[in-house]
Amino acid sequence: MNYTKWIAHFERNRKDRPEPDWSAPMSICPKILAAMLPSLEQFRLGDGGGPACLIAHDADRFCGGATPMRTIVDLWFAEEAGHARLLGCAVERFGGRRITSHWSFTAFCLCRRAVGVRCELQVLLLTELVSTAYYRLLRRHSPDAPLATMCALILRDEGGHVAFHRDRLASAGRSPLGLGGALWQAQFWLCGLAAATVLWTSHGRCLGAIGGSRSEYFQEVRHELGRFVLSLCRALEPNSGSVRPIQPAYFVPVRKEMI
Repeated sequence: MNYTKWIAHFERNRKDRPEPDWSAPMSICPKILAAMLPSLEQFRLGDGGGPACLIAHDADRFCGGATPMRTIVDLWFAEEAGHARLLGCAVERFGGRRITSHWSFTAFCLCRRAVGVRCELQVLLLTELVSTAYYRLLRRHSPDAPLATMCALILRDEGGHVAFHRDRLASAGRSPLGLGGALWQAQFWLCGLAAATVLWTSHGRCLGAIGGSRSEYFQEVRHELGRFVLSLCRALEPNSGSVRPIQPAYFVPVRKEMI
């Protein structure tokens, strides 16, 4: 894996980050605000507001000591902490509070601690992918300009995080092709859709209140999962442009959007 490339990426991404204009005038009807605010409060807690490190029982096996991978992981979690800061600013803008616990966050951390580091990394990757779908809808239907700017910043970072995971898996030889790859893809899709369902359970009311829909959200989720698998194929097989990984029958491509 090209460690230098990813350290440089995260260092570069810390520069020239425009801050949303949190003091801009705000006009959101109370009904929408009542649905949106709890979602932002929960995301602030979960998106970088928790442990800023890998917490699986064998995490040191992956990061080692003072290694380039540990540096990359630290920079990755520092960006996630930056997302929590931005979400905290949004929560304060809308008159919310910084919550310290929620059932979904507790379950998320327990899952990360209980499994090995390889499974924890997949949990975090899938969280990035389904969160991307959430932020896309939030930006697309946002009733507030600074909130949309915040989503654009977070989406830019998430694109880099997902690409890092793709390179990590490719360097480890994780191929989505062949019999073993098909089994891996099946569990990846199953776990990804399960994660998306959990997210919708907690945040669907928010997305629905601002004009999003369940079908739109899951269409974005399927797009992100499918695009990740295809990009992993291409990373492993430079000439595999004609190779198509397996996709569930209900996979429906959506338009590509700039992050």
